[in-house]
Formats: sequence, structure tokens, C-alpha cells
Amino acid sequence: MDFFSDLLNALPGALAQGLIWGLMAIGVYITFKVLDLADLTVDGTMCTGGAVCIMLMTNGVNVWVALLCAFIAGMIAGAITGLLHTAMGIPAILAGILTQLALFSINLRIMGGKANQAINPDNYDLLVSLRNVKHLSLENPILVTLLFTAVLIALLYWFFGTELGSGIRATGANPNMSRAQGINVNRNKVLGLMISNGIVALSSALYSQYQGFADVNAGRGAIVIGLAAVIIGDVIFSRIFQNFALKLVSVSLGAVIYYVVIQIVLTLGLDSNDLKLFSALVVAIFLAVPYWKNRYFRSKPKAVPAGKKEGVPHA
Repeated sequence: MDFFSDLLNALPGALAQGLIWGLMAIGVYITFKVLDLADLTVDGTMCTGGAVCIMLMTNGVNVWVALLCAFIAGMIAGAITGLLHTAMGIPAILAGILTQLALFSINLRIMGGKANQAINPDNYDLLVSLRNVKHLSLENPILVTLLFTAVLIALLYWFFGTELGSGIRATGANPNMSRAQGINVNRNKVLGLMISNGIVALSSALYSQYQGFADVNAGRGAIVIGLAAVIIGDVIFSRIFQNFALKLVSVSLGAVIYYVVIQIVLTLGLDSNDLKLFSALVVAIFLAVPYWKNRYFRSKPKAVPAGKKEGVPHA
């Protein structure tokens, strides 16, 4: 009984974190699935957004303006990665690593040389806060992040249905054919990376408000969580969620499932120091599931009766 009571007590926090990280995972989805690029910039921008937001708020800036600035800061980081990749010919994964490395120093400078910067919920109007996670009110972070997720998915669904958004999707699907059709592939890659990292930074800003501080190491291993959410959502919901908007919903649900599983394992007594190892194992298993399904569980071809040849039926 203690296990179930402890789990129920911790479940609201797991749901709130899952939804916040689900926003970050949507950003990862744009590069990983839509653009077909491996972008590691997110490990840096997952701190940048929070650092910008918290520092601006502690200096008297309105929370909505701080969120907007965090989003813009993430877009700038994504633009740097995109330009390193397209204008300088650096492979996307290496360009992301270079930007991520530079962001560590930049994030420290944003926070005034401190490794973390706290914000007191009593003195500032935070959109999401850990202390409200069990309150049945409009300030509950679960409700707030659900609204953020719904609005973000609606905006992305609209944008990727426009000519520009469709060009970005075409760039990820087949860059050579897109180039032959007159689409500016390099511009679309840069724009896609900017949107992706802007969303990640927005998620970071909400997460820093939720936990009450920004930390320079907040984004370490973020790409693993983002990929876990994308892959879990794809494996579980791919057959029923075919629409683009529903695929984004599946990514958010994947993050929630990931954090609920993490909470269950922690409640069972897993050492928190082993979380990174467990996360890597979860991602590896879910990555392997489609391969195992295709190799070991696909339907066998029907046997052709003796004396009959398999061929095309007559019209």
C-alpha cells in the first residue's frame, strides 16, 4: 500500500514535468522527424531559455515578455547551428555540438557567472510553479502546460500546412527533389532549426519557473529525454495517430509516459544516480521495438498450393 500511496502522491508532479518536457520533445520532433537532422543544440538551449526567462523576471520584466525573449534566444541558437551547417558545410550533428558547447559559457554569462539562479514564487507571478501542482485551480501547472501544448500544436499544424511549412517538410523528406523543385533547402533547414530550438527554449523557460530556478546543467542529457518521448509516442500511437497534429500529440504523450515510468521506477527504489542509465536503456529498447516487430513478428507470406504458379490475376 505504501508504494501505491507514494506513487499517487508523486503522480501530479510527474504529469506536470512530462507535459513541460513534452513541449521540448515537440521541438526535437521537428528536427528529428520533420527535417531528418540530428540536432544536439537542445542540450544547450534547454538551459538558455530558462536562464533568459529567470534573469529577466528577477530584473522586473513581465513573465510573458520573458517567455518571448527566451523563445527568441532559442531561435538565435538554432540559427547559429543552421548557419554552421549550411553556410560552413559542417555536419549537422557536429554543428549542434559546437553550438551546445558555446552555449555553456553563454548561459553562465547570462546568469552572471553563477551555476544557478533562483526565483521566489512569492515575489513573482510565475505561470507554473511546483507548489501549485496539487491545487485544483487555474494555477495548476498541469492545466497551464496542457493549454500551452494545445496552442503550440495548433500553431504548428497551421504553419506546416502553409507553403513555407510544406517546404520545410519537403526538405526533410527529400532535399534533392526539393532543390530540383526550386525550394531553398538551406533556408528551410535554418528556419526549421530556429523553430525547433525556440520551442525547446520556451519549454526551458516554463521548466525553470516550475522548479524555481535556472541551472546551467539543466539541459544535460535533454536530447535523450526528447528522443525517448518521440520514440515512445511513435511506437505506441503510430497506428492510430496518422494526422500531423495527432503525431505531435503522441510526442507529448510519450513524454508523459516516460516521466510516469521514471516515477514508478523511483518509487520502487531506483537510485536517482542511475536515472541517466535507465533513460538510455528506455530509448534503446523503444528504438529496437520497430526492428524486432519487422524481423520477428511480421506476417509470413502465404504458401502457394502445389501445382499452381503465383502470378498476376487476369483482368
